[in-house]
Parts: sequence; structure tokens; C-alpha cells
Amino acid sequence: MEQTMCIFGDSITWGAADSEYGGWVAQLRRYFEMNDYDITVYNNGVSGDNTDYLLERFTVECAAREPQIIIFAIGINDSQYIKTKDNPRISLDKFQDNLMKLIHLAKNFSDKIVFIGLNTVDELKVMPIPWSTEEKYYDNDTIAKYNSVIEKVSAEYTLPFVHLLDVLEVHDLDDGLHPNSNGHKKIFLKIKEFLLAHKIVQYAVTESSK
Repeated sequence: MEQTMCIFGDSITWGAADSEYGGWVAQLRRYFEMNDYDITVYNNGVSGDNTDYLLERFTVECAAREPQIIIFAIGINDSQYIKTKDNPRISLDKFQDNLMKLIHLAKNFSDKIVFIGLNTVDELKVMPIPWSTEEKYYDNDTIAKYNSVIEKVSAEYTLPFVHLLDVLEVHDLDDGLHPNSNGHKKIFLKIKEFLLAHKIVQYAVTESSK
């Protein structure tokens, strides 16, 4: 039976900075298609998204696609701060609350919910980020704290969590934040293996594969 997978996230989910493969979600979709998995993958990544923005659009987009599998890859923009660490885009407490709200909304559509952890950045390039008119920062210590909240909430709800903090190196990043083609490939491989190993996605025998 065909399944639908919706992957919600930000510009990294969308595939920014990967001119070769189109991002890790595109690679995941291509893998399923080439290996006869009966699954449709929708990339619901939006550049600049944080959990506040995702909450605003989540239910409408899920209702339109009726997914059996929901993957969240969100949080790095929540960890961004303006000028000082005590001025985050989304506070840790609110971030945790938003994640729980997303889970409750997602359960209206499916019990197969997966969280993807955050990746590290090249601090030399994003403290502050050069493409903003405001003094905005990402740093790995703060990202690790937000990642821990994702992992904690996933454990509380007994949901699968894919750890990515140790996947990328500095040379895997394009502008300090977004993975380059090699970085996206590393993320794809880690997520693909996790989904298969934990039977989130299972191979469907089709007429052509019998």
C-alpha cells in the first residue's frame, strides 16, 4: 500500500546550498523511487522557518497530503540569537512547548513521527551571519542545547530521534550554516539508514519486484 511521507523543516530541509543533489530530502525521495518503495515524499521545508512559523502552517499542509509518516527537521533557526545569547529567536522553554504542540497536532494524522536532530555550524562564518542586516548568531553550544530539547521531548513521547551533531565537519558546510552537496549526502545516508533500520519505512513488494 502506498504511503505518504511529509518532511517539515527549514532551508536545510528544503535543500539550500546543494546544487548537485538538491538536498537530503531529494536524495531520500530518489532512493525510494529507484528502489521501488511504494512511498511518496513531500518536502515541506521552508527557508527561515522556526517552530513558531511551522505551527502556523502545519495542520493545513498535513490535511492536504494526509501523511502516514511525519518527519520534523526543525530547530536550528529557533537557536539563532540576536546580538546576545539572552535574546534567542525562540526561548528554550517555548521551543520545548512548541515541539509538544507539533507532536499533538501530528498525532491527528499519524503515529509514525520522527525527529531529526540539529547539525553543527562553522562558527567562524556565522558569528554573526553575513547575510543579515541584523546582528544574528548561530553557535554550536547553543545548538547543542536546542538539540538536547528535541532529544528529550522525543524520548518523553517515545518517538524516534536521529542524532546529527556528529555527522558534519567544517568542510561539509557551504556558508557556515547550510550543508554543501557532500554534507547533504552525509545527512541523507544517516537518515535513510535510520528509517530502514527502525522500520519506519519498509520495502513494499510490487508486481515488478516479484
